[in-house]
Amino acid sequence: MQAQVVAVPEKVTKEKVLVYVVHDGRLLVFRHTDYSYEEVGIQVPAGSIRPGETPEAAAMREVREETGLDGFKIVRKLGETEYDISPYRLEIQHRHVFHLELTEPTPERWISQEDHDGEQEPTPFECFWIPLEAAHILQSGQGALLGRLSD
Repeated sequence: MQAQVVAVPEKVTKEKVLVYVVHDGRLLVFRHTDYSYEEVGIQVPAGSIRPGETPEAAAMREVREETGLDGFKIVRKLGETEYDISPYRLEIQHRHVFHLELTEPTPERWISQEDHDGEQEPTPFECFWIPLEAAHILQSGQGALLGRLSD
C-alpha cells in the first residue's frame, strides 16, 4: 500500500501596516461590534498595503478608514516585524509599524465603520482610548513594537 501525499497549502507573505496613535499617554484602539472580544480581541488600525502604495500612505489611509477621523500626522516609522497569523489564515504578515499623532479633538468613545470601497458590507467598529500600560492586551501580536514609542 502506498502512502498518500497530501498537498499542504503554503503560507503567503502579505505587506501590511500597523498604526499606533498616541495621545496623552493613551493608545487609540477599536473592537469589532459584530463579534465578541473572545473572537477578535482589541486592535489598532492596520491593514494591507495596496499595489503601488507606500507604507506611509497605507498607514494614513487605514487609520482614516477605520476611525472615521482625518486629523493624523506621522511622527515616525517604528520599524518592521513579521507575524504568522495561522491558523486564522495561512499568511505571514510583514508589518510596517508607524507612530501617529492625532491633531484634532476626539471623544472618549465613538462608533465608526470601514466601508471596504463598497466591495463588501461595511464593518462596524467602536473606537476608544486605553492607557499605554494596558496595550499588552492587543490581539495578534499587534503590540510587538509598542516599546519603541519611548525610544
